[in-house]
Amino acid sequence: MGESGPDPISAGRHAQRLLQRHSQRLITLGGAVLLDRDPEPLHQMRVTLRRLSTVLHQFGPALELPEAVSPRRLAKTVRRLGQARDLDVLIERLEQQLLPALPKAEARQLKPVLKHLRRRRRHSHGHLHGVLRGDGYRATVRALEAWLAAPQLTPLGQEPLADWLLEWHWPWIGSLLLHPAWRLQTPEGRGNVRQLHDLRKGIKEARYRLENLEGLAVPGVGMGVGGAVKQLKQGQESLGELHDLAVLRSEISAVLHKGAAGTHLGAHLAQLELTLRDQERQAWQSWRLTAAALTALPGAEPGDQPAGSSSGRRNQRKRC
Repeated sequence: MGESGPDPISAGRHAQRLLQRHSQRLITLGGAVLLDRDPEPLHQMRVTLRRLSTVLHQFGPALELPEAVSPRRLAKTVRRLGQARDLDVLIERLEQQLLPALPKAEARQLKPVLKHLRRRRRHSHGHLHGVLRGDGYRATVRALEAWLAAPQLTPLGQEPLADWLLEWHWPWIGSLLLHPAWRLQTPEGRGNVRQLHDLRKGIKEARYRLENLEGLAVPGVGMGVGGAVKQLKQGQESLGELHDLAVLRSEISAVLHKGAAGTHLGAHLAQLELTLRDQERQAWQSWRLTAAALTALPGAEPGDQPAGSSSGRRNQRKRC
């Protein structure tokens, strides 16, 4: 009589392993984030919390979780981490990439913008420090650790993960493909900026959900999980680049033009305007190609491939 293979992992046990990994990572990163000597731990903690929230959303029907453990309870911490991280990205782009390449006269004009961003970053970390030291976040972490020590699963969570692979990912992917921003023909205009940013957040969630199933034969993903994740990551990076550039324009205008309407930087910052427009063009072309690959949209031809300049690649922030 032959030996039987190992029991298939249940959906709940799979989710438990993911939560265990993210929980350990949060504990490891917390001290460095509070010290704030390097921006990278903050970036990694933000990513880890987002991934943890995705697991809670995606596999919620498989888990009997305490009330203190929910995406809603984590939202404030994710938001504070995001505010500080976004400022880090703007400061790095301005200080390390743009200012050294600009004429001295333009660089001098941007010094007040850099000072303003640094001041906001200090205030942001003060708020984040309060959240990480606060009762709410610490109670959530303790409750998650207690649940991981004795996990409770729903009847669905006790069923084999492989039996429900389509259901664990497709509802979100299917609704994402209906988003109107896939079909925008230009990134310009406040309405388009908002739609593209909203789509970017949906793409990031879809990517994390698929990565939670990586290594499995997921139905409904024609290019395979690895290929789909790669395409989603590229789309996320291109849209993130567009959003960062739009936010930077807004910050510069708010400081130098005292909040005046419009984001064109004017003749006195002509080189900066040319540089930002070139980066926006490259990011938009990259996005259109990725959108076409994911959804077969018209309007993106192989000849539209953006120039693979080192500056364009270097300017892309880390979005993992």
